[in-house]
Amino acid sequence: MSLRIIFMGTPEFAVPTLAEIVGAGHEVVAAYSQPPRAAGRGMAERKSPVQVFAEAAGIPVFTPTRLRDADQQAIFAEHNADAAVVVAYGLLLPQPILDGTRLGCYNLHPSILPRWRGAAPIQRAVMAGDADTAATIMRMEAGLDTGPVCLAEPVAIAADETAGELHDVLAARGASAMVRALAALERGTLDCQPQSDDGILYADKIDKAESRIDFARSARDVHNLIRGISPFPGAWFEVERDGKRERFKVLRSQLVAGRGAPGEVLDEALTVACGDGAIRIVELQRAGKKPMPVVEVLRGFPIPPGTRL
Repeated sequence: MSLRIIFMGTPEFAVPTLAEIVGAGHEVVAAYSQPPRAAGRGMAERKSPVQVFAEAAGIPVFTPTRLRDADQQAIFAEHNADAAVVVAYGLLLPQPILDGTRLGCYNLHPSILPRWRGAAPIQRAVMAGDADTAATIMRMEAGLDTGPVCLAEPVAIAADETAGELHDVLAARGASAMVRALAALERGTLDCQPQSDDGILYADKIDKAESRIDFARSARDVHNLIRGISPFPGAWFEVERDGKRERFKVLRSQLVAGRGAPGEVLDEALTVACGDGAIRIVELQRAGKKPMPVVEVLRGFPIPPGTRL
């Protein structure tokens, strides 16, 4: 047996879940994704990763700009689906869509709900120094990530793990968890429990102003910022050279012993003093260049001890 599924997702994070659903033998009757967007130097329209995968798999693709119109809601209902699976889709689902399948809409959310509801749960968990998170399957309702939790797959966060690395782990774990949840849904044994009213935190979108490194903060806070927004948008600092300011994006760092004025470069390995402790920068990216190990960057652009970042 299998379920008739509508899949709703847009970025690369959603593709493993769609692939696992197809591989598990469910019938994906439609894939909904954000419309193609202009991207790249030529600003040519680019299809989302979900649309590309769905088209290659022969799944009908729908790319409405909104779902509040009655005609779009009618089209959704006409798919006659058992359930909808939603993974980083990017559009709010109005109540007629939430009610538009036989068994409801199920969302993969990468956090331990109710901690880190909202737009940037992976980044915020790493930035906060959380030691663990989860790939959570939730039955959707009208509120923002407020629906009952059906299944949660715990995921540990390593001390130096970046948001990009955690993103890939959660995409894979979440795909497996969603397939298990659908199997239970098909059997009629999926147990979804209300979220706690305690411990609610919201994961706001990353603001550009947050990405500049403030070395007056503690080394742990700086390290968590760096790994929490690596690889995108990336934490950064500037160095002044010949009257010009050169920007460097920091993609990886380590906590190390060291003392000095905040922002002071302490050695040839680019150890930098913070308000409390120090970090060693491991991977850098100059503006317009590829990411490189710090030793390679310093060959072309030395940043000597005593420099203030």
